[in-house]
Amino acid sequence: MRRHRRRSVKVMIDWPNVTASGHQELGLKPEDLQKSKCVLGFVPVVYYSVLLCVGVPVNILTAVALSRLASRTKKALYYYLLAVTGSDILSQLFIIFVGFLLETAVFHRDVPALLLHSVSAAEFAANHASIWSTVPLTVDRYVALCHPLLHRQISYPARARKIIAAVLTLSLVSGVPFFWWSDMWRNSHPPTALDTVLIWTHVTIIYFLPCGIFLVLNSLIIQRLRARQRQQRCCEECGPKSAPPGRLGKTTAMLLAITSVFSVLWAPRTAVVIYHLYVSSVHRDWRVHLAYDLSNMLAMLNTAVNFFLYCFVSKPFRGAVRDVVLLRGGPLYPRRNLPQQHAPTNASISSLYSGNNKRSQRDSAPLSPRGDRKPS
Repeated sequence: MRRHRRRSVKVMIDWPNVTASGHQELGLKPEDLQKSKCVLGFVPVVYYSVLLCVGVPVNILTAVALSRLASRTKKALYYYLLAVTGSDILSQLFIIFVGFLLETAVFHRDVPALLLHSVSAAEFAANHASIWSTVPLTVDRYVALCHPLLHRQISYPARARKIIAAVLTLSLVSGVPFFWWSDMWRNSHPPTALDTVLIWTHVTIIYFLPCGIFLVLNSLIIQRLRARQRQQRCCEECGPKSAPPGRLGKTTAMLLAITSVFSVLWAPRTAVVIYHLYVSSVHRDWRVHLAYDLSNMLAMLNTAVNFFLYCFVSKPFRGAVRDVVLLRGGPLYPRRNLPQQHAPTNASISSLYSGNNKRSQRDSAPLSPRGDRKPS
């Protein structure tokens, strides 16, 4: 009897994570079904709680400030930044609050499967919207620097709103296939063919494709700025006004900062997901589990850092934030400098006077000898 009890205890210890029907269906050995432990413990819960408490108010403040700048200046740039901020808020609500805190920390994923998969699709849709809202911003800056005349024709708020609506719609549609996304933390079986397709689709949508676009367009922007700098050096002898501006503008610097931070923060998660697919799964290896948790924490940090980048680079944004914090309305239209406003008027008046003087001189001038000749 004692030997039989010891054997039963050993069986209970060898099969801690799955039921008897589970191993019969999967046909896996007991050592293959050992679940990796979460090394970080409660650290992710504390981290995501702090990130949510800081990121959501900061993004709301950013959205209010950008909406004021957009209504004041009527520039498409601020509409694109506003779309990025709104998508970051959605990512924080769906991924951090609902996904990590409610489902994982509070309910331990013990929710109906339909709700679990529906939230998963919403998380991926918000994630795609947050990333792809930066692509129209990059294209807009490229056209503004490399094709300024074309930018004046095609960049205006109405078209920017249509582009943003199209990006959000496509992001929502692209999240539907991830309704069948498998739980990497809890699935003990190896990745299936469907998992392989979804993982490669995921890393292509959220990293490889947008980063490829950022790399190409930012390289062209930097190349154009360097060409302007070389042209400026050649034209220094002719005067500073004849040389085109070759310095890095604040808007371009902000764009490069946003895309660079995204590429750095999302690279670890992309690498870990591919490693999980081909080398060792998150469920079996505690080191992959740890790397996956840390990479998710870094990736979600990207939803809360744009506010500080805007404040560091943009003086108009700092002024708008100051007006919002101090509950000041701010001017509805951009301020104009009076001397610069009267300068074109004076120029037009002087040109009018000069035209009248030329006309009076022409009328009072004697006729030329040719005019005195009589026709033969």
